[in-house]
Amino acid sequence: MLADSHQDSLQVSEHDQHSPLKDGQHAVGSSTRNLIFFALIVLFLVLPIRLWVAKPFIVSGASMYPTFNTWHYLIIDQLSYRFDPPSRGDVIVFRFPQNPSRFFIKRIIGLPNETVQLSGESVTIFNSENREGFLLDEPYVDQSQQKEADMIMNLGDNEYFVLGDNRKASADSRYWGPLESDKIVGRAYLRLFPFTQVEVLPGAASYRTANQ
Repeated sequence: MLADSHQDSLQVSEHDQHSPLKDGQHAVGSSTRNLIFFALIVLFLVLPIRLWVAKPFIVSGASMYPTFNTWHYLIIDQLSYRFDPPSRGDVIVFRFPQNPSRFFIKRIIGLPNETVQLSGESVTIFNSENREGFLLDEPYVDQSQQKEADMIMNLGDNEYFVLGDNRKASADSRYWGPLESDKIVGRAYLRLFPFTQVEVLPGAASYRTANQ
């Protein structure tokens, strides 16, 4: 009996020594599978969304004040413009033509094949539907941030005229010319921060004049 008891005791002892190792191997294997599964989710779901559908963007600077300010956190819609062209009044993010590694945020003012005239603090648009031109109503511009200008720009087939809402502190089409469509990343679709200003299509504007 003692021998049997000793044998049983030894068998239990050996089992106790080996079970934790097997459990550890199982845990490591499970963790590895979970990691691979997570990586596949990122690769096939999150990454394509990040590259082609939506992109986060943090505003830096006051060129779009008072509509946007530094540290405003936006989600940029990169998909819509694949189906419909940008519209006047859209707030867009684009690659700076003179340094494509930098991203700017501005508002579309002039559309392809239009003529944009800046005179004093006013903006006049000429196009095929408005040969005599129409004065652009810009409620998003704070009058204290206006800046007088005097220029005329004719836009080509794939060119846009963009301005910052803060005309006193914006490097835009007034200084570096028209924006080509292939530089546009997307439009501001969602503002997530600050929390008091969460909004869909933040800053987007529509105009009262017909045929725009």
